[in-house]
Amino acid sequence: MYSPDTTKYLIHIHLETEGVVEKPDVVGAIFGQTEGLLGEDLDLRDLQRTGRVGRIDVQIISRRGETTGDIFIASSLDRAETAILAASLETIDRVGPCVSHVRVECIEDIRVAKRKKIIERAKELLLDAFDEDSIDSQDLLDEVRESIRIEKIRLIGDDRVPAGPNVEDSDAIIIVEGRADVLNLLRYGIKNSVAVEGTNVPDIVVSLCEKKTATVFLDGDRGGELILRELLQIADIDFVAYPPRGKSVEDLSRKEIVKALRNKVPVEYVRDNIEREARRNGSNQDIRPTLYPDPPLPPESPPVQESDDPSLLFSPSDEAGNGLSSLGGHIRAIKGSGLLRVLSPDFSTLGDYPLEAYKEILEELSGETAGIIIDQPVNQRILDLAAEKGLEFIAAREFSGIVKRPATVRMVKI
Repeated sequence: MYSPDTTKYLIHIHLETEGVVEKPDVVGAIFGQTEGLLGEDLDLRDLQRTGRVGRIDVQIISRRGETTGDIFIASSLDRAETAILAASLETIDRVGPCVSHVRVECIEDIRVAKRKKIIERAKELLLDAFDEDSIDSQDLLDEVRESIRIEKIRLIGDDRVPAGPNVEDSDAIIIVEGRADVLNLLRYGIKNSVAVEGTNVPDIVVSLCEKKTATVFLDGDRGGELILRELLQIADIDFVAYPPRGKSVEDLSRKEIVKALRNKVPVEYVRDNIEREARRNGSNQDIRPTLYPDPPLPPESPPVQESDDPSLLFSPSDEAGNGLSSLGGHIRAIKGSGLLRVLSPDFSTLGDYPLEAYKEILEELSGETAGIIIDQPVNQRILDLAAEKGLEFIAAREFSGIVKRPATVRMVKI
C-alpha cells in the first residue's frame, strides 16, 4: 500500500457513489479530476512518479446499487502540502457515470503510529523478554561490597584465623565463631572482630585477650556454649554479648548486632550464673550451664556514683567548716575551674594543675596520692592510667567510652 521507509502521512478518505463502480473507475476519477488543479508542483501524477506520493489503494464494496469504501494515499510531503492534496480530493463529485461524495476522514501521522507501536512493544519486552536472573543495581552493589569486605579480612597468628583489619590496633576486640561472622560484622563497619573457628581456641586469640578488652559474641546454640566455656577457662574475657535466642551472628541485622553489643554483660555475671546452675544441679561437672539466661541483663556501662554531696560517699566529716577537708569541698572548688587537683588520703591538696598537663601529672603520681579531681570528661585511657597508679578514686565531669571499669578505682561524677 505504501513504503514504510519514506511515508510520513497516510490520507484516509471515505467514498460513497450513487451507483456501481469499480476500482479503476475510482483511480481514474482521482487523477482526472485533480489534474492541473494544484499546479505543477502538486500534480498527483508527478508526485507519484517521483515517489513523493504512494500508490492509491482503493477498498470498495457494492451493495443494492450503491458503492461505498475507503481510499488510502501515502504521502511523504510536508504537513501543509499533504493537507492541500487531501483537500483537493474532496472536489471529486463523480466516479464514472455515478454521482459521488468524497470526505477526508483523517490524515494519520505514520511516525506517531510507529512510536506508539514501539512503546507498546517495549512495554511487552520489559515485562516478559528480560532474563529474570538479571542482576539489579542493589545486587551489584552488594556483590562489590562483599568483595571489598573479603579483601579486608586478615589471617593472623600461626593458626591463620580470620580477623577484621583493625583487630591488632584496636583497644578492644570482639570474639566470634567463624569467618562468616567476621564478614557480617564487617558489613556493618565493625572491624575489630576475630574468629576462633571451633572449640580449640587459637593461641593468638588468648594473647589478644590478655592485652585488650575482650567481648565474646557467639551463636546462641550448643556450639556457642561450648566455645564460651573454653574461653572462660583459658582466656581473659571481660564481657559477653548474646545474640537473639536461636540466631547466628552471621545472620543478624545491623540493629540486632548493635543491640546485642550494647547489652553485653560483665563476665563475672556469666560465671556466677554457671556456678548457680551447677549448684542447683548438685554437680560441677558434665552439666550444661545456662550461659544464655532469661533474666534481664545488666546495663552495658559501668555504674558511676552520683550525689549532690559527694563527700558523703567516702570522705571524713567537714569539721573545720571550710569545705576543704572533704572530697565534696574539693569538688566544689574545682568544678568549673578548668583544673586538675591531686588529693592525698586525708583529702589535703597535693597540687593544682592545668588540664593540658594531665597526662604528665598522672604518669608522675606517687603512692602518696589517693585520687584526683579533673574538670573535664574522662575516657578509658585516663581511667586505665589512674588504675595503674593505684588511685582509689577519680572524680570528673563525665565518663565517656568506658567499656572496662577497673575494680580498684571508684568513679565519681561531679
